[in-house]
Amino acid sequence: YIKKFPIHALKIDKSFIDDLVTDENDAAIVTAVIAMAKQLKLEVVVEGVETEEQLAFFKDNNFQVVLQGYYFCAPLPADEIRYIYH
Repeated sequence: YIKKFPIHALKIDKSFIDDLVTDENDAAIVTAVIAMAKQLKLEVVVEGVETEEQLAFFKDNNFQVVLQGYYFCAPLPADEIRYIYH
């Protein structure tokens, strides 16, 4: 399916991130998905980063990915985002 659609990014669901630092299967899956996406020249977006340990996993492995989650900020309405970035 991946090669049939004009996709530019691959998003990794929070369900793989929740136990990332304690479940080696989740860590292996995330690592493999990132490697596959990079080979396909896709941007990788990771949802659900909530702890410093989860963030460290990506830093320690030098993964160049976009990280999202409550560790950085809770979801905000669009009008509030404007004030943060101005």
